[in-house]
Amino acid sequence: MNGLNDKSRRDLFRGSLEVMVLAVLVDGKQYGYSIQKRVKEASGQMIKAGSLYPLLHRLEADGLVKAHWESDTGRDRKWYTLTPAGQQQLKSAAADWQAAFARMSGLVLPALRQITHHRVTE
Repeated sequence: MNGLNDKSRRDLFRGSLEVMVLAVLVDGKQYGYSIQKRVKEASGQMIKAGSLYPLLHRLEADGLVKAHWESDTGRDRKWYTLTPAGQQQLKSAAADWQAAFARMSGLVLPALRQITHHRVTE
């Protein structure tokens, strides 16, 4: 088996959704499909609409994003923007995310080096 199994990969992705969506919104207003596309480009995984929109509604209810409808493109779209509280949440979540991956790397990378340099015996 190469890398993480599908379930582990999905769990890792799901655990990072909020910080990824907030990070996408740093660049300015986005609508649902553009958020999906940006996350897929960055992560290689697509956020399903059934996961994205409840997350966006929660972020809006928590005051982390603002939503408004526009039809400038000839089509009604709900656009999302990051609020100042959302920026603070992103800073905090990104710091937590980085710290967690640094701690995990402290365990995983030495083990990987050991496997690479010395064959692990069974």
